[in-house]
Amino acid sequence: TRPHDRVALKEMKADWHSCLDNKVGFKGFAIPKEAQGKVAKFDFHGQPAELKHGSVVIAAITSCTNTSNPSVMLGAGLVAKKAHDLGLKVKPWVKTSLAPGSGVVTKYLLQSGLQKYLNEQGFNIVGFGCTTCIGNSGDLDESVSSAISENDIVASAVLSGNRNFEGRVHDPNQKVLII
Repeated sequence: TRPHDRVALKEMKADWHSCLDNKVGFKGFAIPKEAQGKVAKFDFHGQPAELKHGSVVIAAITSCTNTSNPSVMLGAGLVAKKAHDLGLKVKPWVKTSLAPGSGVVTKYLLQSGLQKYLNEQGFNIVGFGCTTCIGNSGDLDESVSSAISENDIVASAVLSGNRNFEGRVHDPNQKVLII
């Protein structure tokens, strides 16, 4: 990881806009100002959908950051429960996954009653150990991938892991900002 690249939450919006503006490279996508508000409309399994620059297309809770810290995993479950209580849902085209480091994590999520809220948000257990961070979560749905590529959209992946390298989590020919 690169802790020196950390961006404070209050600075994220400004940092994001500079990433869109900056020349292609680290933290730079060179999206012209007139194209920064672009919306890519597409069909997702019969449902109308849209992506814009910054839309989250991958969300993963990964093993490397939760194996030895039950409070973090229980915290994720509580966030999912709060989302449920507020009626919030992850968009259906976001590829979600939960890959605990061991079956012990599954046990305490089930015993606490929080796994059902994670499942409801799409964070079903997909396996144990390394997945998304090393590219083992599989491809995005073709309709999402096409919408990104055909419209030159800079999409986002949000994961709890510590292997946030472009091209490792997604198709290297697509622009995806790893958060």
